[in-house]
Amino acid sequence: MQADTPIIELRSVSKSFGDTHANRAVDFDLMPGEIHVLLGENGAGKTTLMNILFGHLQPDSGTILVQGDSVDIGSPSDAIARGIGMVHQHFSLVPSFTVAENVMLGVGKVTDLTIDSRDIEQAVTARAEELHMPIDAAVTVVDLPVDLQQRVEIIKAMYRGARVLIMDEPTSLLGPTQIANLLEILTDLRGSGHSIILVTHKLAEVMEVADRVTVLRRGERVASMRRGEFDERSLARAMTGQEREPLPERTSLQTADGPALRVDRLTVPSTHGHGVAVSGLSLEVKPGEILGIAGVEGNGQRELVDAIIGLAEPQSGTVTVGGIDVTHAPPADRRSAGLGAIPEDRHGLGLVLDMTLAENLAITELASGGYRSRGVINWQRIHADAERLLTEYDVRPPDPKATAGSLSGGNQQKVVLAREMARGPKVLVADNPTWGLDVGAIDYVHRKLIEMRDAGGAVLLLTLDLEELYKLSDRVVVIYRGQQMLEAPASKLDQDALAMAMAGRTSD
Repeated sequence: MQADTPIIELRSVSKSFGDTHANRAVDFDLMPGEIHVLLGENGAGKTTLMNILFGHLQPDSGTILVQGDSVDIGSPSDAIARGIGMVHQHFSLVPSFTVAENVMLGVGKVTDLTIDSRDIEQAVTARAEELHMPIDAAVTVVDLPVDLQQRVEIIKAMYRGARVLIMDEPTSLLGPTQIANLLEILTDLRGSGHSIILVTHKLAEVMEVADRVTVLRRGERVASMRRGEFDERSLARAMTGQEREPLPERTSLQTADGPALRVDRLTVPSTHGHGVAVSGLSLEVKPGEILGIAGVEGNGQRELVDAIIGLAEPQSGTVTVGGIDVTHAPPADRRSAGLGAIPEDRHGLGLVLDMTLAENLAITELASGGYRSRGVINWQRIHADAERLLTEYDVRPPDPKATAGSLSGGNQQKVVLAREMARGPKVLVADNPTWGLDVGAIDYVHRKLIEMRDAGGAVLLLTLDLEELYKLSDRVVVIYRGQQMLEAPASKLDQDALAMAMAGRTSD
């Protein structure tokens, strides 16, 4: 195979689902030994195209070539046989099996009593070390953190002889350190001659590792560029079809003397039922500032948010909003005190997907007795307010009768923003507010948070995205095992000190 000949080619591939055109005559190719990023907003057709290449879907039209030969890939087995592996966003591992058993599943008969499990483990361990991805092959997968489960998926594909590896949104569930480790693994695989297709909508990852980028928008290929020909601005413009404006510069920080939110010596039990997740933590957010909370996932962030918004009962300590003690208050009383929340799980906690947008926008006020006159709900006013908010927050479609479940992730998040911010809360807890969103929706959320801060509101921002942390925060608090490791102005916090604090170490 010549180095200047594509190892994979997709020519004029189209795929529709009813009236929805997921892919429209898309061309894509992959060269030996390169990382080719397939970039686009959510719903752009990236995953559909890769599912066609891996045999999960069949194209309506178009041609697939592998090493120059036209082929039919009717199933994932056909793809694997041709040296193509795929790691999906949601893994396909058997949790109760060991690493070795998952890797060998479908390759060898792991239940065959003539096969020694130690031999399997040794073989998998050797292959993992060859790939510079060491792992204990005897460990049960359910006991592994998410980044090591992903590593098992990669090893499994490589063990089956994959020379082409498709990574579909591989960083969506990872923290910053885990993302850095994954990108290093992909770089090592490229160095050993593997070819990688990285499906993502995150521009920072593109800038880090991409040799080439192909951009899809609404199912069509709109750009293809080599390293040196693109930057974040040009990629964002290609993804969205419009210029990406920079965030407004920070005005001088002018905060009131008293905090809008104060957490004092808070201790919260772990949601897993073992010990405490937050241990004697104190912090405060003043009006007119964004306080960013940084930390590797699982260090008490979830329990901290739940204790603040009223979903978890602390063992000790206090939470005050605008000077009002809400430590043991129900969520409705916290909202009355001036607390708003953008939960990480917008499906489970932020919205009721089967309800209309009007109902979702009014639900908290209805629960507090609003929109009622003599016990009768004023639906006319609910729909009028919904129409105004949907237009103001650019929700598409701006239809109060549409269900929340019918909207894209970005538009769902706009509905949550509209409901929480339209009340003018004193404090907004924003828990990973851009998780799973594309670049256009991310920019929108960032601007709204900045607007609230500049209007004198207080924002507590929890995020696993370090770029987002630096971009939005005025101050940063790092927590490790539920305790504060570091506090500093974001403008004076260097990444080495941040990384050490997130690992539970202080820089002396």
